[in-house]
Amino acid sequence: MKRIVLFLATNVAIMVVLGITVHVLGLNQFMAGGQLNLTMLLAFSAVLGFGGSFISLLISKKVAKWSTGAQVIETPRNPTEQWLVQTVQRFAQKANIPMPEVAIYEGAPNAFATGPSKNNSLVAVSTGLLQSMSREEAEAVLAHEVAHIANGDMVTLTLIQGVVNTFVFFLARVVGFFVDQFLRKDDSQSSGTGMGYFITVIVMEITLGILASIIVMYFSRQREFRADSGAATIMGSRQPMISALKRLGGMQAGELPSNMAASGISGKGGVMALFSSHPPIEQRIEALAQQR
Repeated sequence: MKRIVLFLATNVAIMVVLGITVHVLGLNQFMAGGQLNLTMLLAFSAVLGFGGSFISLLISKKVAKWSTGAQVIETPRNPTEQWLVQTVQRFAQKANIPMPEVAIYEGAPNAFATGPSKNNSLVAVSTGLLQSMSREEAEAVLAHEVAHIANGDMVTLTLIQGVVNTFVFFLARVVGFFVDQFLRKDDSQSSGTGMGYFITVIVMEITLGILASIIVMYFSRQREFRADSGAATIMGSRQPMISALKRLGGMQAGELPSNMAASGISGKGGVMALFSSHPPIEQRIEALAQQR
């Protein structure tokens, strides 16, 4: 329940901020006198599309800690925490990135990396993963998360999400405008937009949003292949990552909050693979096995 409340509260806060921003900038005045100002509409769409993505990126570490209950290791309290910090530090040095924050959270096997930049990142691992994997397998997962940071995957996915969001907002309102004009072509007395506009915008945002999510998830799956390859490079061998993936394939990965699903380690097959942020485990193993 806490995760749901935090997710909803975060999104409501983002939309309020963006709503105030477009109002102050006057970007919400993209329709006047029955005419559509495409330049103003594109600016309006870009503020909403990129604004939401970048605000989410900027607060990603805080939201991740709140929603998972992850506790950052300030001073290691036991050998496991000591090993965890030293391992991430060693991998960060190999990947030539600043030391990320390292955290542990209670839960089923999973791990994630998040943060607004390479200089401000977080690697978190669940107690379930540490308990169910060998040290070498857990190291491979940590190397995978460090590779995500080194590749700048959080920023890349944010930019892609921003672009597709912008076009969803833009195209939905363009189609809504013309549908509304068509429905009201014989009504010269009316001014402003009618119900046809609002209904069309809602339907188009849902439809285009579904198509856009397929695009975003495709890029998310590609970054997983790159992070697997990066983990093999960091560790000097692809076998530990292959072993870790095989282990993950035989267990139920822990659920992450919906706003962090793309940061985890799970993957789906079948039709739902189009909407999955991660490729099926079998494909990841095959890609690693064929890597030279």
